[in-house]
Amino acid sequence: MATYDLTPRIAPNLDRHLVFPLLEFLQESQLYPDEQILKAKIELLNKTNMVDYAMDIHKSLYRTEEVPQDMIDRRAEVVARLKALEEAAAPLVEFLQNASAMQELRADKQYNLQMLHDRYQIGQEQIEALYQYAKFQFECGNYSGAADYLYQYRGLCNNSERSLSALWGKMAAEILMQNWDIALEELNRLKEIIDSKSFSSPLNQVQSRIWLMHWSLFIFFNNDNGRTQIIDLFNQDKYLNAIQTNAPHLLRYLATAFIVNKRRRPQFKDFIKVIQQEQHSYKDPITEFLACVYVNYDFDEAQKKMKECEEVILNDPFLGKRLEDGSFSNVLLRDEFLENARLFIFETYCRIHQRIDIGVLAEKLNLNFEEAERWIVNLIRNSKLDAKIDSESGTVIMEPNHPNVYEQLIDHTKALSGRTSKSVSQILEHAHAQAAR
Repeated sequence: MATYDLTPRIAPNLDRHLVFPLLEFLQESQLYPDEQILKAKIELLNKTNMVDYAMDIHKSLYRTEEVPQDMIDRRAEVVARLKALEEAAAPLVEFLQNASAMQELRADKQYNLQMLHDRYQIGQEQIEALYQYAKFQFECGNYSGAADYLYQYRGLCNNSERSLSALWGKMAAEILMQNWDIALEELNRLKEIIDSKSFSSPLNQVQSRIWLMHWSLFIFFNNDNGRTQIIDLFNQDKYLNAIQTNAPHLLRYLATAFIVNKRRRPQFKDFIKVIQQEQHSYKDPITEFLACVYVNYDFDEAQKKMKECEEVILNDPFLGKRLEDGSFSNVLLRDEFLENARLFIFETYCRIHQRIDIGVLAEKLNLNFEEAERWIVNLIRNSKLDAKIDSESGTVIMEPNHPNVYEQLIDHTKALSGRTSKSVSQILEHAHAQAAR
């Protein structure tokens, strides 16, 4: 299933440190030869300051205790640079570690800067040194220290671009430490800044949205409410446009979120149209499954795709997260996906047939006859589908469902106000841009 591995597409949109968890997953899943993964790790580590880790990987890859001289020299350089940065940032670091001194800080940034300058002789040079020290700590793999210093730096920084860079670094550090709730808070802060009209340029804004969506995969698939939050973010017009234009592979994760989401979204119909439109630029078993069920009504092919979807989920670093319980290991999302995928097939199949043979349906759902009958009985009890089971003939009989004209009218017009408002906003933005020129 390496054919459907998205790591080569996702990695360029991540900080290099965020690529390590993906490589670890690929190594555990044995999707690629171990030697290939180790070489990729070394190549990645060569661009960081994690020299000790690189040495360990080199020893493991080449089965030796010897390491190249350039690695030894590089380690000496890193240690020397770290010591120099530590000394430069020392006055501010000492202040930040002094609990009584920290009580002098207020919510007013300008007051704090003036107070630090007057009482502690700490100025912009030391504040900049703190940023460089935090960044270097991050490059060395000390994510906890980096996150703390980047947080303090943002409280004292007057440079908006540098502050934004520190916020990206803070979020990366929280992701790598698996502090998912804090990482989500940083994600929301970043989104607010990226979506603001004061952002540097439209091109940078689109690129930042693409980065944000890629980084958010770590957070959403490790958060209790993540399946809803990913839809809320990815399905917004500006973000969905960015996906369609620059990152169609992210449709896999939005499609998965729609499938496993307990509450069916009104945007689902529109998303199916996006899947249909983007089939030429991106498709995998998960997007093809939706196309089979809702575009082509090809249930035999949908059944085949379900089996492929299971393999895709198991070999995807974000979807294939394992829940360990002693000696038992389970991929929770896979089970939810397959259950809901069966439901999608059942609902659609029922809407285009009046009488359905349970044996045929069982085959399409990858269940035996008894399992299919029990599953359908429970579904009818809890579903809005108006149907009954004829046990003698072994069939499900669907009652005719005549569409309500008023409901159809409401359904077609409910989004009209929002679309009109959006169009007016876009026209005004364009007019302001023209006037500025």
